[in-house]
Amino acid sequence: MTVADQTPGEPRKMRTSVKGPLVFSAFFAVLAFVAVLIFASGGSAKAPRFDLAFTGAGIAFIVSLVVAAMLSMSYKENAEHLGKGSGVNLSSKRPQGRPGSPDSPDTPETDDGGH
Repeated sequence: MTVADQTPGEPRKMRTSVKGPLVFSAFFAVLAFVAVLIFASGGSAKAPRFDLAFTGAGIAFIVSLVVAAMLSMSYKENAEHLGKGSGVNLSSKRPQGRPGSPDSPDTPETDDGGH
């Protein structure tokens, strides 16, 4: 679904909404703020460094917002035929009726069972 396919008045899906990347980025900004506030002060006897904490939170917010926006823009729906199960046979056993399988009528009988 593209932005052009949406109807006005209906809520957007999480994939096309702005709320998802903003919440994602805000979480990492808060995490960076707390981490920098704790580790940049150099111990509990010194004053906390709020200037570095706000700088780290701002950088983390912007970088994670850009990454989330790039990932959401590169999202593409899979083609319908990919979900039908007509892909690769992942079983190591050969399906019955295929040429070369032991149950196939065109495979000659051998003493070692066709191996």
